[in-house]
Amino acid sequence: MKKTGWIIVNGNLITDKFIDYAKMIQAAAQKQHMDISIIKNNNLILDLSDKQPLGLHNQTYTLPDFVFFIDKDIYLAKYLEQLGIPVFNNSSTIEMSDDKIQTYQKLSDTGIPIPHTIIAPKIYTTGILSDDYLQSIIHKLGIPLVVKEAFGSFGEQVYLVHDFEELKELTNQLQGKPFLFQTFISSSHGRDIRLQVVGDKVIAAMERNNNQDFRANITNGGNMKPFNPDPKSINIAIAAARAINADFAGVDLLFGPDDSYLVCEINANAHIRNLTECTGVNIADEMITYIERKIK
Repeated sequence: MKKTGWIIVNGNLITDKFIDYAKMIQAAAQKQHMDISIIKNNNLILDLSDKQPLGLHNQTYTLPDFVFFIDKDIYLAKYLEQLGIPVFNNSSTIEMSDDKIQTYQKLSDTGIPIPHTIIAPKIYTTGILSDDYLQSIIHKLGIPLVVKEAFGSFGEQVYLVHDFEELKELTNQLQGKPFLFQTFISSSHGRDIRLQVVGDKVIAAMERNNNQDFRANITNGGNMKPFNPDPKSINIAIAAARAINADFAGVDLLFGPDDSYLVCEINANAHIRNLTECTGVNIADEMITYIERKIK
């Protein structure tokens, strides 16, 4: 009997990038003779009194053998898990990956190398950080330093701050949002490595470089080339993905001093088009093969 699957996408974020990712996964699943559908999260009605997801106009769905989750609708992921459906990645992994603060806390707790990081104190709605507090941050991390909002994608909501006044202005603008401070890794200015982890293997890697921005993201104008990862980078990437219990993840490493690596970010929903084209590795095929093994 054919295995069946859903690919969950966000119905309010139907961009070419997200649809392309979903279609790559769908094509890989069809090659494995799976019956797989792309479903928008806002086409499902999550009735907690009825343990069966309904579609619009009372359309009923037959529950799939698995769900590939290309979204951050954690409540939907948990709902599907409560119905006994394997979700890749699972809701707790998506939740932790989406929150940079939670991610860094977990990495630090497991001894995985990260830049020197300080979590900003919570401000509920309005309020500012004192000059003394900000001066203490500068004293600990130096200038320039990096400020990251807890939630953000594609290198957005990440800022390079050059002096006290700029830091004060930025933190005032971030009132009510969770964020953190990090030391700036000058040895990795505009460059990093993306390693794709599937299960316990790094299956592809590329180096990204940007001469115009301190962030290496392709979205911000960076370019890419294949990267041959050494055992140290492979071990860190696998350990980072394992720390957040990810079935697959794009792990971004910074080039630290003295040939070291530092985890910059873990992406539980990393888009795979650029990496696939850069390396020639069909990452979607690898993901579906992994899922097929897991659900047998």
